[in-house]
Amino acid sequence: MSSPRSSARCSSRIPEWLRVTLPSDPAFARTGSLLRDLGLNTVCQGAKCPNIYECFSRNVATFLIMGRHCTRACAFCNIGLGRVEPLDPGEPARVAEAAARLGLRHVVITSVTRDDLPDGGAAHFAATIAAVRARMPRCTVEVLIPDLRGDAEALATVVAAAPQIINHNVETVPELYAAIRPQAGFEQSLELLARVKAAGVTSKSGLMLGLGETDAQVRRLLERLAGVGVDIVTIGQYMRPSAAHPEVARWVPPAEFEALAALGAELGIPHVYAAPRVRSSYNAALFA
Repeated sequence: MSSPRSSARCSSRIPEWLRVTLPSDPAFARTGSLLRDLGLNTVCQGAKCPNIYECFSRNVATFLIMGRHCTRACAFCNIGLGRVEPLDPGEPARVAEAAARLGLRHVVITSVTRDDLPDGGAAHFAATIAAVRARMPRCTVEVLIPDLRGDAEALATVVAAAPQIINHNVETVPELYAAIRPQAGFEQSLELLARVKAAGVTSKSGLMLGLGETDAQVRRLLERLAGVGVDIVTIGQYMRPSAAHPEVARWVPPAEFEALAALGAELGIPHVYAAPRVRSSYNAALFA
């Protein structure tokens, strides 16, 4: 990792290890068509995930519920502000139908942040989990949830729906929250993860590198995650979705991700999945 001084010299050219091959498998188009037909959103498309070609070609997608617009404006994210829509009561059943048609054994469900809702969308998460379970009782379920504004009762609603994994991403080091995640709080996110662990659910979190963080800051962050018993941590490279987003401070080479995976293991985190193209839901079934 780098110091802020060396980060300023980052080239805008994407390095070889992050380049992707465009899809040629017909399954890629079939997955996209199925999602369109069912009127579903995915974080793969909304967040411009670099792994979309690989995942769609393997009939895998991460469902994005509660609309296409967010009530927050995190600097790194491609899912932007906009007029939020009323919750669609038919969405949980359509997610379950899509998961069944895709033949998923592990379903990952995330959402936009909905601070306009009294429970932050917790009940809608629970309904979606229940719909998937009813349609595919042998399927494991992972949810990637927002911070729910620290509402313990809202989190309890999600926990009661009994997903196998509850993920909440800290995204970056606390020192960069004011610039990158200004409407969130690191301590609030850490408390959510601690409550997930205390409830006996597998806890998961993720972060990006290349936003200007230092080695020491990342180490301290991993120590904090280990301290609240997080079971799974994902670490990947920040990639700028558009010219309106913060520039990449540094392209982190694969060897440094490998070193962070080793550090996480040393700190007692059971699973650390670290590589340039890793995202929070990438190959999520590996840990289910």
